[in-house]
Amino acid sequence: MEREELPTIFNLASSDPRSELIDRSGLSDETLQQIDHIMAEMGRLRAVERKISRASQRYMNLNETDMRAIRFLISAKNTSISVTPGMLAKHLVITTASVTKMIDRLEKAGHVVRTSHPTDRRSLCVTVTAETHMAAREQVGRHHAARFGAAARLSAKEREVVIRFLSETARDLEDSIASVGERAGDDA
Repeated sequence: MEREELPTIFNLASSDPRSELIDRSGLSDETLQQIDHIMAEMGRLRAVERKISRASQRYMNLNETDMRAIRFLISAKNTSISVTPGMLAKHLVITTASVTKMIDRLEKAGHVVRTSHPTDRRSLCVTVTAETHMAAREQVGRHHAARFGAAARLSAKEREVVIRFLSETARDLEDSIASVGERAGDDA
């Protein structure tokens, strides 16, 4: 299988050539090259994940929101959680009206079924069908399971470094969203 090339759009020379966004003073050339390599590998990971997502959507004939709903329903089924349409709307961050239309479409296609809630007679539950669960497991689950090997091959100390890096990256990105939002509010 042909490997995805490392993207060059994430390197500092092409994305911030005049150091307007990132202060590089005090960092050696070796450090900057390593950081560029990390950013390129993260870009390749995102590209591969998008490729898997598109292939899975085509295979199952679903859009991205539908796939997120199916994954949520499978996770709920695996943990014995009864999912209501309201819970699904909250998880997907869409309106209950949109969820109703989505459930109608998924039910018609044989991906989900509506059932009575086990403890609240006024409420309905949405569950994934066995066929869709199996298709998702074979199509999407196997790809996601491949990540386990990379993590298992690391030492405990290496995993702690990766966990810290991913956690800090997510936090810094979330902070940047808030910061950009605050600056946009200042312009209004």
